[in-house]
Amino acid sequence: MARNTLSRSLHDLGLSAWFGGTLANAVALNPAAGEASRSKDTGRIANAGWDRWTPVNAAAIGAHLVGSVGQLIGNRRRVAGQRGVAGMSVLKTALTAAALGVTAYSRVLGQVVSGEGSTPSRSGTKPTKRTKAEVAAAQEQLHRLQWVIPALTGALVAVSSYAGEQQRPSEVARGLAQR
Repeated sequence: MARNTLSRSLHDLGLSAWFGGTLANAVALNPAAGEASRSKDTGRIANAGWDRWTPVNAAAIGAHLVGSVGQLIGNRRRVAGQRGVAGMSVLKTALTAAALGVTAYSRVLGQVVSGEGSTPSRSGTKPTKRTKAEVAAAQEQLHRLQWVIPALTGALVAVSSYAGEQQRPSEVARGLAQR
Protein backbone atom coordinates (compact mmCIF):
# COMPACT_ATOMS: atom_id res chain seq x y z
CA MET A 1 0.00 0.00 0.00
CA ALA A 2 2.76 2.45 0.92
CA ARG A 3 4.59 1.66 -2.33
CA ASN A 4 1.43 2.42 -4.33
CA THR A 5 1.05 5.74 -2.51
CA LEU A 6 4.69 6.62 -3.17
CA SER A 7 4.35 5.61 -6.83
CA ARG A 8 1.18 7.67 -7.24
CA SER A 9 2.83 10.66 -5.56
CA LEU A 10 5.92 10.48 -7.78
CA HIS A 11 3.73 10.03 -10.86
CA ASP A 12 1.48 12.98 -10.01
CA LEU A 13 4.16 15.35 -8.73
CA GLY A 14 6.45 14.70 -11.69
CA LEU A 15 3.63 15.06 -14.21
CA SER A 16 2.37 18.29 -12.60
CA ALA A 17 5.82 19.87 -12.72
CA TRP A 18 6.38 18.71 -16.31
CA PHE A 19 3.01 20.10 -17.41
CA GLY A 20 3.03 23.27 -15.33
CA GLY A 21 6.63 24.24 -15.97
CA THR A 22 6.46 23.92 -19.73
CA LEU A 23 3.12 25.73 -19.82
CA ALA A 24 4.43 28.57 -17.63
CA ASN A 25 7.53 28.94 -19.78
CA ALA A 26 5.46 29.07 -22.97
CA VAL A 27 2.92 31.49 -21.51
CA ALA A 28 5.25 33.69 -19.48
CA LEU A 29 9.00 33.22 -19.93
CA ASN A 30 9.20 33.33 -23.72
CA PRO A 31 6.97 36.40 -24.14
CA ALA A 32 8.49 38.14 -21.09
CA ALA A 33 11.97 37.74 -22.55
CA GLY A 34 10.71 39.83 -25.48
CA GLU A 35 10.34 42.75 -23.06
CA ALA A 36 14.14 43.16 -22.96
CA SER A 37 15.38 46.48 -24.28
CA ARG A 38 17.62 44.86 -26.92
CA SER A 39 16.79 41.86 -29.15
CA LYS A 40 20.06 40.10 -28.27
CA ASP A 41 19.15 40.37 -24.57
CA THR A 42 15.85 38.64 -25.34
CA GLY A 43 17.68 35.51 -26.49
CA ARG A 44 20.05 35.58 -23.53
CA ILE A 45 17.20 35.91 -21.02
CA ALA A 46 15.06 33.18 -22.60
CA ASN A 47 18.06 30.85 -22.83
CA ALA A 48 18.94 31.45 -19.18
CA GLY A 49 15.38 30.66 -18.09
CA TRP A 50 15.07 27.49 -20.15
CA ASP A 51 18.57 26.33 -19.15
CA ARG A 52 17.60 26.73 -15.48
CA TRP A 53 14.37 24.84 -16.02
CA THR A 54 15.99 21.87 -17.81
CA PRO A 55 17.39 20.03 -14.73
CA VAL A 56 14.14 20.55 -12.82
CA ASN A 57 12.18 19.28 -15.81
CA ALA A 58 14.47 16.26 -16.11
CA ALA A 59 13.91 15.43 -12.43
CA ALA A 60 10.15 15.87 -12.85
CA ILE A 61 10.09 13.57 -15.86
CA GLY A 62 12.22 11.02 -14.00
CA ALA A 63 9.87 11.10 -11.00
CA HIS A 64 6.87 10.72 -13.29
CA LEU A 65 8.42 7.72 -15.06
CA VAL A 66 9.46 6.00 -11.81
CA GLY A 67 5.99 6.58 -10.41
CA SER A 68 4.34 5.34 -13.60
CA VAL A 69 6.30 2.10 -13.58
CA GLY A 70 5.57 1.65 -9.87
CA GLN A 71 1.85 2.16 -10.50
CA LEU A 72 1.87 -0.29 -13.38
CA ILE A 73 3.60 -2.94 -11.25
CA GLY A 74 1.25 -2.30 -8.33
CA ASN A 75 -1.84 -2.49 -10.56
CA ARG A 76 -0.75 -5.34 -12.83
CA ARG A 77 -3.64 -7.58 -11.71
CA ARG A 78 -6.16 -4.81 -12.38
CA VAL A 79 -4.57 -4.11 -15.77
CA ALA A 80 -4.98 -7.76 -16.70
CA GLY A 81 -8.38 -8.35 -15.13
CA GLN A 82 -10.45 -5.16 -15.08
CA ARG A 83 -12.18 -4.18 -18.30
CA GLY A 84 -10.88 -0.89 -19.73
CA VAL A 85 -7.72 -0.63 -17.62
CA ALA A 86 -5.36 -2.18 -20.19
CA GLY A 87 -6.60 0.22 -22.89
CA MET A 88 -6.21 3.20 -20.59
CA SER A 89 -2.68 2.01 -19.72
CA VAL A 90 -1.77 1.75 -23.41
CA LEU A 91 -3.12 5.27 -24.01
CA LYS A 92 -1.11 6.66 -21.06
CA THR A 93 2.01 4.92 -22.34
CA ALA A 94 1.54 6.32 -25.85
CA LEU A 95 0.95 9.85 -24.55
CA THR A 96 4.00 9.57 -22.29
CA ALA A 97 6.16 8.34 -25.18
CA ALA A 98 4.96 11.19 -27.40
CA ALA A 99 5.55 13.79 -24.66
CA LEU A 100 9.03 12.37 -24.01
CA GLY A 101 9.87 12.48 -27.71
CA VAL A 102 8.70 16.07 -28.16
CA THR A 103 10.46 17.12 -24.95
CA ALA A 104 13.74 15.51 -26.06
CA TYR A 105 13.51 17.05 -29.54
CA SER A 106 12.71 20.44 -28.03
CA ARG A 107 15.78 20.15 -25.81
CA VAL A 108 17.95 19.46 -28.87
CA LEU A 109 16.48 22.53 -30.58
CA GLY A 110 16.92 24.53 -27.38
CA GLN A 111 20.60 23.63 -27.30
CA VAL A 112 20.98 24.98 -30.85
CA VAL A 113 19.43 28.27 -29.73
CA SER A 114 21.23 28.38 -26.38
CA GLY A 115 24.54 27.57 -28.02
CA GLU A 116 24.42 30.92 -29.79
CA GLY A 117 24.26 32.78 -26.47
CA SER A 118 22.81 36.24 -26.97
CA THR A 119 21.02 35.47 -30.20
CA PRO A 120 18.72 38.23 -31.50
CA SER A 121 15.06 37.38 -30.83
CA ARG A 122 11.65 39.06 -30.62
CA SER A 123 10.67 36.60 -27.88
CA GLY A 124 12.10 33.33 -26.61
CA THR A 125 10.89 31.53 -29.71
CA LYS A 126 10.57 34.22 -32.38
CA PRO A 127 13.67 35.15 -34.37
CA THR A 128 14.49 38.53 -35.84
CA LYS A 129 15.80 39.13 -39.35
CA ARG A 130 19.32 39.21 -37.85
CA THR A 131 19.04 35.75 -36.27
CA LYS A 132 21.26 33.13 -37.94
CA ALA A 133 19.28 30.83 -40.25
CA GLU A 134 19.97 27.63 -38.25
CA VAL A 135 18.98 29.29 -34.98
CA ALA A 136 15.93 30.94 -36.55
CA ALA A 137 14.75 27.55 -37.85
CA ALA A 138 15.18 26.03 -34.38
CA GLN A 139 13.28 28.93 -32.79
CA GLU A 140 10.42 28.58 -35.25
CA GLN A 141 10.13 24.88 -34.46
CA LEU A 142 10.29 25.62 -30.74
CA HIS A 143 7.55 28.22 -31.16
CA ARG A 144 5.18 25.46 -32.32
CA LEU A 145 6.44 22.73 -30.00
CA GLN A 146 6.21 24.87 -26.83
CA TRP A 147 2.45 24.23 -26.94
CA VAL A 148 2.64 20.55 -27.88
CA ILE A 149 4.32 19.48 -24.63
CA PRO A 150 1.67 21.06 -22.35
CA ALA A 151 -1.06 19.62 -24.62
CA LEU A 152 0.37 16.10 -24.35
CA THR A 153 1.11 16.30 -20.63
CA GLY A 154 -2.29 17.92 -20.04
CA ALA A 155 -3.88 14.96 -21.83
CA LEU A 156 -1.86 12.72 -19.49
CA VAL A 157 -3.31 14.58 -16.51
CA ALA A 158 -6.83 13.95 -17.85
CA VAL A 159 -6.19 10.25 -18.55
CA SER A 160 -4.57 9.87 -15.12
CA SER A 161 -7.68 11.35 -13.53
CA TYR A 162 -9.79 8.84 -15.41
CA ALA A 163 -7.42 6.07 -14.26
CA GLY A 164 -8.00 7.16 -10.68
CA GLU A 165 -11.74 6.85 -11.19
CA GLN A 166 -11.22 3.30 -12.47
CA GLN A 167 -9.74 2.42 -9.07
CA ARG A 168 -12.96 3.12 -7.17
CA PRO A 169 -14.20 -0.12 -5.60
CA SER A 170 -17.49 0.06 -7.54
CA GLU A 171 -15.60 0.51 -10.83
CA VAL A 172 -13.19 -2.34 -10.04
CA ALA A 173 -16.13 -4.67 -9.26
CA ARG A 174 -17.97 -3.62 -12.43
CA GLY A 175 -14.84 -3.93 -14.59
CA LEU A 176 -13.99 -7.38 -13.22
CA ALA A 177 -17.57 -8.58 -13.70
CA GLN A 178 -17.60 -7.35 -17.32
CA ARG A 179 -14.38 -9.20 -18.12
